[in-house]
Amino acid sequence: MDTFEDLFRSYWWLLFPLFWFIASAWQSLMNLRRHRDTLDLIKTYVASGREIPPGLMESLNKSSSDEDWDRDEGRGRRSRRHYGGRGVGGWPNVALFGSLALGFGYAAQTDLYEAGPAFLIVSFVMGAVCLSSLVATLMMRTPKD
Repeated sequence: MDTFEDLFRSYWWLLFPLFWFIASAWQSLMNLRRHRDTLDLIKTYVASGREIPPGLMESLNKSSSDEDWDRDEGRGRRSRRHYGGRGVGGWPNVALFGSLALGFGYAAQTDLYEAGPAFLIVSFVMGAVCLSSLVATLMMRTPKD
């Protein structure tokens, strides 16, 4: 039992990539089912001799990321067109990664948990991502409509 606790304490962070892996696999499975159902519907149209609606054929060619952006646009969020075709940047990302960089910088400065060098590395990475998000946000095109 003591070995399991030591293992968990040493590698707790592996839960995050594991969760991401499981969520990605689930999304891929759902996309496969959706495509299979769409193909079955198209087969039904062909078997009955009816014309296939054009939207049905377009849905097969659409990637899942395009659909996510379309759904977001329907909920009042900014669409992919607003960002000039890029899905990066935004002031919330700048604020998030900036505050994370400051927090990890503070942890490095105070040598929290005696892991100052590790926190310093994380602080530099978060700062770089914050800077990247800031540049992407400033370079975004505004909508012309």
